[in-house]
Amino acid sequence: MNRRGFYLKMMIGSLVRRKSRMATALLAITLGAVILSGLITIYYDVPRQMGKEFRSYGTNFLLLPAGSEPVMEEARVLEAVSLIPKESLTGAAPYRYRIAKINEQPFMAAGTDLAQARKTSPYWFVSGEWPLAAGEALIGREVADAIRLLPGSVFTLTGSGPGGETFSRNFTVSGILQSGGAEEAFIFMSLEDFASFAGKGGIDSVECSVSLPSSGLEALAAGISAAVPQISPRLVKRVTESEGAVLTKLQALVYLVTVVVLLLIMICVATTMMAAAAERRREIGLRKALGASNNALIAEFLGEGVFLGLLGGVLGAFGGFAFAQGVALSVFTRPVAFLPALLPATAAASVFVTCAACIIPVRSAAAIDPAVVLRGE
Repeated sequence: MNRRGFYLKMMIGSLVRRKSRMATALLAITLGAVILSGLITIYYDVPRQMGKEFRSYGTNFLLLPAGSEPVMEEARVLEAVSLIPKESLTGAAPYRYRIAKINEQPFMAAGTDLAQARKTSPYWFVSGEWPLAAGEALIGREVADAIRLLPGSVFTLTGSGPGGETFSRNFTVSGILQSGGAEEAFIFMSLEDFASFAGKGGIDSVECSVSLPSSGLEALAAGISAAVPQISPRLVKRVTESEGAVLTKLQALVYLVTVVVLLLIMICVATTMMAAAAERRREIGLRKALGASNNALIAEFLGEGVFLGLLGGVLGAFGGFAFAQGVALSVFTRPVAFLPALLPATAAASVFVTCAACIIPVRSAAAIDPAVVLRGE
């Protein structure tokens, strides 16, 4: 048997003879690795999950006319929207506004891309249906209460056209909007219907829902301002700051729990290895008396630590993914993605922590005096 084979036999024999203690250490390492890998998975996936969750609160990015420009040209709007990463863009709804009247009562009429508005404002509650055909409109709750309209009712919208001429057009109420905000005082319709009485014109504003952190949105705004100077991008602070604050606190919690878990793993492994070293005092003393060097003893102890750390880290990586998956499904009702790099990272972290925990037991074993031990002292 060569030297390497003898070393492996000694190490495996030591693990088998003290299987109960080693099983305790392995369990501690595995549980620690489960929590560690699970928290790392959540840490990397939470911004994506939270971004999707915050998109249900509506717009977080606006495109407005820059400087003294009253409106934005459609071509410039399309150019600006094209600069937003497609994978991050939930929706971009352009809006045009004009005062119009129903029974001589003034209301704000808004033309928009209704499909995009539905994406950027998922919190809107519609009693009835969203407009699908020409001549259909979505009216706010305040408008419906003032004019006493219901889904299916027909109303006449009147006002002045772009050239000062009067217009009059009939619309059918497809649904009544409730949002708890200013939108309840608006009349929404497609851009085509809006242009039928307001004429062709520029875009007053574009409401965007973008799944990016606050820093990413700021960089995006700077890029659009530089590329399209006719447009002024703005962040909706109440949404972006809330999202950033939640993510910062959650990530700080992950850091804290990770540090605590690593300390607990080190304490448990160090205690177990210290007990193992105390049990093996006679064996270590005899081996040193027969010529075994301190380096050989250190290599054996560290070998046991590396084996336990590697095995516990691999088991913990898969267990951590299952843990993160359960958390994500219960909190966000969405699955997390497995990170392939997490397997070697968790194993390496577990080996490092285990070896660090073995330092004190290794020094204790190396300090054993064979003469004192063999005399029974």
